[in-house]
Amino acid sequence: MTKSEQLNKLYKDCNLVKEDVYKHKHYIIITRTGIEKIQFAKDIKVTYNLEYYSNNECVVKATATSGDEYVETYGSAKYGGKVQDSNGKWVDTGSTTTWYLAEMAEKRALSRAVLKITKAYSLGVFGEDEAEDFKKEI
Repeated sequence: MTKSEQLNKLYKDCNLVKEDVYKHKHYIIITRTGIEKIQFAKDIKVTYNLEYYSNNECVVKATATSGDEYVETYGSAKYGGKVQDSNGKWVDTGSTTTWYLAEMAEKRALSRAVLKITKAYSLGVFGEDEAEDFKKEI
């Protein structure tokens, strides 16, 4: 089965619609709603464990199971913004500008767990919550 056929099967099996998926540069991005549709359609159970938390960083481990499949993965969030380096170039100092670090890390862990257990990463699919760069431009 080709990559395109596998993606189409995932879309159909999980009742994804146009608003759940979009193309971003070199990747296919699944939105938050799409991730949850996949989770429920594939009966993926996810549990979380807070691995690390500080004033400006958080790491959450997600454990996902679906039938005999099992994966563990992590989501993280580091508060920051953009600063100019010595060359005048703007660089990120973190991975999010929200102070809801645990919630952001949890969303990222969920996206990663769902995409890993469904093997969607091998198809070039990423979750919208995984990186600020993946947010859809409106």
